[in-house]
Amino acid sequence: MQPARRVAYGVIAAVREDEAFANLLLPQRIDRAGLDAKDAALATELTYGTLRRHGFYDRVIELAAHRPVGEIDAPLLDVLRLGAHQLLATRVAPHAAVDESVSLAREVGSRSTAGFANAVLRTIGRADAEAWLVEVLAGVRDEDERLAIEHSHPLWIVRALRRALAAAEREAELPELLAADNAAPRVSLTALPGLLERAELPGTPTPLSPVGVRAEGGDPARLPQVRDGRVRVQDEGSQLAALALSRARPVEPGERWLDLCAGPGGKAALLAAEAAVGGAALLANEVVPARAELVRRALVALPDPPEVLAGDGRDFGESHPQEFDRIMLDAPCTGLGALRRRPEARWRKQPGDLPGLTGLQDQLAESAVRALKPGGLLAYVTCSPHVAETRGVLRGLLKRHPELEQLDTAAVLNQVTGGSLETAEEGGAVQLWPHSDGTDAMFIALLRRTA
Repeated sequence: MQPARRVAYGVIAAVREDEAFANLLLPQRIDRAGLDAKDAALATELTYGTLRRHGFYDRVIELAAHRPVGEIDAPLLDVLRLGAHQLLATRVAPHAAVDESVSLAREVGSRSTAGFANAVLRTIGRADAEAWLVEVLAGVRDEDERLAIEHSHPLWIVRALRRALAAAEREAELPELLAADNAAPRVSLTALPGLLERAELPGTPTPLSPVGVRAEGGDPARLPQVRDGRVRVQDEGSQLAALALSRARPVEPGERWLDLCAGPGGKAALLAAEAAVGGAALLANEVVPARAELVRRALVALPDPPEVLAGDGRDFGESHPQEFDRIMLDAPCTGLGALRRRPEARWRKQPGDLPGLTGLQDQLAESAVRALKPGGLLAYVTCSPHVAETRGVLRGLLKRHPELEQLDTAAVLNQVTGGSLETAEEGGAVQLWPHSDGTDAMFIALLRRTA
């Protein structure tokens, strides 16, 4: 069996069995298997494509197998999904897709299992994706349900994204957004200010971030600047979230900055570098000790690495009242803005996750306000466009704290980007979008505590 397929299947199975994260596990498996660049690219496409679109593939498999996917053994279903992706969405030769899937089915099951896989996949291979879509959508009348099937998203996420776009008066763009979630994003790198100029990196300057570069291809971890920590692999939207806070106004020497929920450390590294250039100092905090260690590793390239605490951010306002000039609150959220990077996330999140998350976001925001000096700046950020996690939390915070003033975040980011940012805004906040900005769907709101 081709090693790329074996690696892809192993990651897909681990995502199902162990709730592994594909974006973390796949590079390890590729490295362990010693795949060359071509096979690594194939393994990545097979893994991510299968995980992203398995909702659609399940509908096709049910029609081809004449039984619900719930009646198919989970390992065999993984094989069928992987085979369906090769047949319907790649240039893999149909006979190779079927033959190697049958071999894999024999490994995870039995001779009869292999025969079943052969029959199902040969049936799938008799039509293309467009023809299967027509058959799968037969009888579907609800527009959101149709989009959920076509773009392989859970229905509740489709409806949440529709509401988020409607809040920005961009509801008609929903199909484009869903399609963008299924497209492989470009890899962006951050050259940490004071440590490296982005002109020293191979690649194309990012269109929005003044410190970003789009990687040329291959594994960015092999770049010496990435290995020594002067460069971070980081989405351009995350870069802008950090730069909105660091460049909202000139930095005064001696300022104290806080990254309240710093794990895994991408924004903390950029903020720490920006702070050091301006004569300020950053303190990073992360509640999970293992993630706090990731933050320490992210900061190690700095000449004087900031201190990293492992504590509950909800307690910070009480333990550090009015101590910080700038605070980054990148709040834990559903992550609906990064579905293109985390292919399995759409199937793990549930509507029932929201109340707990928005409650946590409220508590963290309260703590951040208490820790903020009069005149200080707070960046409230989520990697989710869900209105409950963004505008809902922000409205509640402003209502509870009349001493908070909302700044024109769009104006700040237009200055940061040199006027190249074209995105929706509401009340001064900025919502970035994958389909129009080429970034994760980051929500960024800047607030100032009046003196």
